[in-house]
Amino acid sequence: MASTITTPDTVDDRVSTRSVGVRLLSRPEIGSLVGAAVILLFFAATAAPFRDINNVGTILYGAALIGVMAVPVALLMIGGEFDLSAGVAVTTAGLTAGIFAYQFSVNVWLGMVVSLAVALAVGAFNGWLLMRTGLPSFLVTLGTFFILQGLNIAVTRLTSGAVASNSVGDMDGFSSAHAVFASQFKLGGITVKIIIVWWIVFVAVAAWFLLRTKVGNWIFAVGGDAAAARAVGVPVKKVKIGLFMTVGFFAWFTGMHLLFAQNGVVQSGEGVGKEFLYIIAAVVGGCLLTGGYGSVVGAAVGALIFGMVQLGVVYAGWNPDWFKAFLGVMLLLATIVNLVVKKKAEAR
Repeated sequence: MASTITTPDTVDDRVSTRSVGVRLLSRPEIGSLVGAAVILLFFAATAAPFRDINNVGTILYGAALIGVMAVPVALLMIGGEFDLSAGVAVTTAGLTAGIFAYQFSVNVWLGMVVSLAVALAVGAFNGWLLMRTGLPSFLVTLGTFFILQGLNIAVTRLTSGAVASNSVGDMDGFSSAHAVFASQFKLGGITVKIIIVWWIVFVAVAAWFLLRTKVGNWIFAVGGDAAAARAVGVPVKKVKIGLFMTVGFFAWFTGMHLLFAQNGVVQSGEGVGKEFLYIIAAVVGGCLLTGGYGSVVGAAVGALIFGMVQLGVVYAGWNPDWFKAFLGVMLLLATIVNLVVKKKAEAR
């Protein structure tokens, strides 16, 4: 009978270790990190203002405005869904807080609590309708997008007679709320807006939550194969509704920044189109459109790329019309790179 001879050079695939290079290449955010480094070096070489340390805060602020919302959008995409109402939901949150506080002459913080309840309810509705009907999240949230867009404009005109809400800049609670959501401070000569700090905190917490908790594993599971996840006891319905409500919470937070950064006034038409920027940041950061794969840290890097390019084009003196063309190219390239990286990681 033939026998198998094991030599010292024979290695069982089950116990083999991957090299550092292979582990790095298998990370979903590696493509965005390389892209960010290339863009940083490119604009540092071609645009003198880009190298000015005083402009770092401005670049980071532009990134944070997209990056805060890119956090829940990335989580939702990893869970296999989209939210096309995320952009106008930010405006809805800001308008709700401002209009409620002004119309009822109450403390701004009370208006913020009402706004938070509305934002969470919108997220819960999206998730519930998705699970109840089985419709694609694209269609469900597209409907919510139009509902919120119409309400934003109609209610604002009804209450203020204009397309912008009445200012709550002189009302009780504005100063303390401004300090939490829209203040700024100096750090080594760089002006840092508080939302940048919040963005970093949110990314760190969300990354830990996604990679180190049971619910984080559930998110990957429902995005990869919801039926298989349900078969092993994952509460798919609760996870998906929770993800949509998470988008609602972050939309509320960003809406509060919008309200207090603009002296208590919100334009009712703001937010349209921002949902695509959030999705682009997540995709550039390694999230697949098919779900089950991605990175919150990568989405943050994707937002940073957005901030660098947005201002880099201006600092270089180029026609800003090229910026949207760049976003389209970046989205296509990122999608292709993410698919290649995922396939290579699965093969290894």
